Order: sequence, then C-alpha cells, then structure tokens
Amino acid sequence: MNINSINWQNVKADLDEQGYAVIPSLIPTEICSQLIASYTQADLYRSTIVMKRYNFGKGEYKYFAYPLPESIAYLRNEMYSPLSKIANEWNQKLGIHFTYPEKHADFIEACHQQNQCRPTPLILKYEKGDFNTLHQDLYGDLYFPFQAVLFLTQVNEDYTGGEFVLIEQKPRLQSQAIVLQPNRGDMVIFTTNFRVAKGTRGYFRSPMKHGVSKLHSGNRYTVGIIFHDAK
Repeated sequence: MNINSINWQNVKADLDEQGYAVIPSLIPTEICSQLIASYTQADLYRSTIVMKRYNFGKGEYKYFAYPLPESIAYLRNEMYSPLSKIANEWNQKLGIHFTYPEKHADFIEACHQQNQCRPTPLILKYEKGDFNTLHQDLYGDLYFPFQAVLFLTQVNEDYTGGEFVLIEQKPRLQSQAIVLQPNRGDMVIFTTNFRVAKGTRGYFRSPMKHGVSKLHSGNRYTVGIIFHDAK
C-alpha cells in the first residue's frame, strides 16, 4: 500500500468535476482481511454505534481509538498533504479565508484547540437488509472537506446490493444520484460537505451527502477515513 502510486492530478480533476475520485486496487487483500478480523477486538475502539438506535439506518459501526491501526494512521497522515492543497484551492475559489496546514498533525492540533479531540476513523459492518441513510460527517465546526472510504469486501462475492450512494443538490435543479460499487481494495475519496462548482456568476458550493443502499445478501465491510477529530 503506497499512496505514491496515486495520480493526484487525476484525483484533483475528478474532485473538481464530480466531487469524488475512485482509486482502484490501493489496499492489498491481506490488509483488508486484517481490518475485517480486527472488528471483534474491543480494545481497538472508543465506541460502537448501532445505526437503528439513532435512525441512521440499519447496521453497525465502530470508531477506532487512538492509537489508530498502522494502515489507517498511514493513509490518514500521508493522504492529508496532497488533499490539503486541493482544499486550499477550493477555499480560494470561494473566498474562504482559512488555510489548511500542510501537515496532518498540525491540523489535528487545530481540531484539539476547538475541543475536537475524539478520533473519527471507523469500520462499518452491514448484513442483509442493512443500509445507511444519506448524511455528512462533520463532527464539529472545524472539518476537512474530503474523506475516504476503503472497500474491504468484494461485491457479488461477499455481498450483493449495498451500493455506495452520493447525492448532489445543484441549485434550482433536482438532486443528482451517483451510485458506485467499488471492488475489494478500492478507495473512494469524496467531499465531506460540498464540492466547488462553477456557474455563470463564479464559483459556488454544491452540497453533497453520502450513504449506502440496502444489502440484499452477505456481509459488507468498509473503513471510513475522516481527517478531522470530533467533539
């Protein structure tokens, strides 16, 4: 697993144009298996969320505690820097006077100064009939505009259904649905809150949400990498 293999120019172009980018075959199968096997290791997690209890959908996810597993900590740290450059360009286009620091550690320190101290990377498990309603992972006033999801299981082998869904609400238009079914080992980078779009009067925010459609069979595991900490 090496993020140096990622073509960040292509990622930037995709994020600019559509609010998401698919990175195929980034996560080796052995790491996918290790992360799935770690689901039952209680000491790795700070909390467990049963989605039905909070009307988030149906299924379960767990937030990792610090220190994060090595593979997740590596991706969170190393991916932040190239994504921060895109984030700062977006802020410039929108006239937002905030600059994301180059290093993830400095950004996390800024989160902690806002009393956002709880780690947000999580692992999600879905079984037959489970789903996740459309949402945004903001967790506080200070958030990073991109996040990622790692697909640990193989569609049509380990599970069916369970599409990854993005919804973009364009001004004065009906919402646009984007439906993805990545393979095991793929990663999707997508916008946390909105993408920056260009209209006749300049740049504007085009809000986006994400979720998961209902599983028809099997078990689906993913890991979400969120770069900001939570209150």
